[in-house]
Amino acid sequence: MLCLYTVFSMELRMTSTFPSISISTDRLVLRPFDMADVPAYIEMMNDELVTAWTEAPHPYTQVDAERWVRRIAPAQRTTGDGIVFAVTEFLTQRLVGSVRLHHTDWRTLATEAAYITAPWARGEGYATEAVLALAQWLFRDQGFERIELRTAADNTAAQQVAQKLGCISEGVLRNARIARIQTVDGSWTDIRTDLIVWGLLPEDLEGVAEQLADAGGYGAYNDWN
Repeated sequence: MLCLYTVFSMELRMTSTFPSISISTDRLVLRPFDMADVPAYIEMMNDELVTAWTEAPHPYTQVDAERWVRRIAPAQRTTGDGIVFAVTEFLTQRLVGSVRLHHTDWRTLATEAAYITAPWARGEGYATEAVLALAQWLFRDQGFERIELRTAADNTAAQQVAQKLGCISEGVLRNARIARIQTVDGSWTDIRTDLIVWGLLPEDLEGVAEQLADAGGYGAYNDWN
């Protein structure tokens, strides 16, 4: 009986997928990547902070970007692992970042969120706005019960996003991630770093959009389709 239950759970996780959608806020549109995003995406992924805190190839090439847009990002959804969004400005349609869900557990209705902001769009609150919209959609429309964020111990910008969203710091995974630092000759070398684990539950979002709006931020998502 236990074996049958395990097989059923594995099949459920493999066959459950998120719908192909776009999500809009007052300032942003979260949508699937397309080939027109490639030049801006290459520039974003070669930024020093992105290189330092992500596991993306460096230098990030045209081949890498095309593989991401055509194969890797779509497969995140179709395999059931999660979903990937390009984050663009509503008015200009300029790429300003990316957000994604991955390591999704369809039995527990839990997933992990990650986000990147382009260097030309930092300081605008776009990462917080995008992840908030994604969390609202995930909790309200998809019935999920938990989102986890993992931020490197020295990545204070990522930690500020988690705090603004109302995430609760749940502990530290010691020595759990490889990051990169730039040496004096301009090359990059790997270092180990701790990860801070943040949890976000549906009730943690209560009042967050209103608090951000009162502070001069923005409200909730407008719609999705």
